[in-house]
Amino acid sequence: MAEKLDIKSYNLIELQEELVRLGEKAFRAKQIYKWLHVDKVSEFEEMTNISKDLRNKLSKNYEIRTVKAVKVLTSKIDGTKKYLFALNDGIVIESVLMRYHHGNSVCISTQAGCRMGCRFCASTLNGLERNLTASELLSQIYEIEKDIDERVSNIVLMGSGEPLDNFDNVMKFIELITDKNGKNLSQRNITLSTCGLVPKIREMADMGLQITLALSLHASDDETRRELLPIANKYSIREVLDACQYYFEKTGRRLTFEYSLVAGVNDTKEEAEKLSRLVAGMNCHINLIPVNPIEEREYTQSDKAAILAFQKTIEKNKINVTIRREMGRDINGACGQLRKSFMDEQ
Repeated sequence: MAEKLDIKSYNLIELQEELVRLGEKAFRAKQIYKWLHVDKVSEFEEMTNISKDLRNKLSKNYEIRTVKAVKVLTSKIDGTKKYLFALNDGIVIESVLMRYHHGNSVCISTQAGCRMGCRFCASTLNGLERNLTASELLSQIYEIEKDIDERVSNIVLMGSGEPLDNFDNVMKFIELITDKNGKNLSQRNITLSTCGLVPKIREMADMGLQITLALSLHASDDETRRELLPIANKYSIREVLDACQYYFEKTGRRLTFEYSLVAGVNDTKEEAEKLSRLVAGMNCHINLIPVNPIEEREYTQSDKAAILAFQKTIEKNKINVTIRREMGRDINGACGQLRKSFMDEQ
């Protein structure tokens, strides 16, 4: 039997074309699209304003891909919720809900696992299982909204996986989540984090999006960066920063540089001075991240004094810098930790 088509990954125009192909009126697409992306239904039977005959046609030809919560952990410290979701094929991924005074922010996974091999990240320990479809990206948001009965106002593509390694599906997701006929989220409320796939950063810049680009920089020289991020063997810091500058020139969006502080590796005052010189003159913001220790790696978090001294040095050089608030420390906070422990148990 032919595999059913993934209806939630279609934009409105594609959905209209599908309905015409089925011998239906194109205007039905808007009704179905609303059921999928506003009402967030998981069964065709729930689409009560379309005929039973059309619902049968849809269920014969298409599937509504959803994710199901296998495990939900809630932080006693800050109310952060970590979701372990199962996909239709049984593969598990994780998403995180972070509650801020300015609204609900969700960090989603873009791949099941990851092949980038960043040394301090749990997501990459089991390698890459597969890319997620646009519908599976959307479903992480939709299921969390249904669970908390509140709106998600900010999305961060910073969970398991490298978003630019799943480029087409991620771009489709951005198109769908910001569509005025669907969730209608502003592009400015989306942040995409990448370890630095240079050609894809440039390709995204040419699309003229208004999302925030966050680069996982983590070092101010190529040698240290190669030690932490294998992708640095392919693209030098200069190449990556040039691509980021190109993104800024094309979009006008301020850049974010993420810098995970690892004790004894990249957290000295000298490193802070080097980092300041490296990004001097760029329209950017540095986000210092006290690294989340994972037992499979030997890296440890910098102590509080080192983190504050690092921040102070950068501020002295007139560069925007913040220390990321640690969220969900008591619930397997680091990227990929919950998924890894679940897979090990299985």
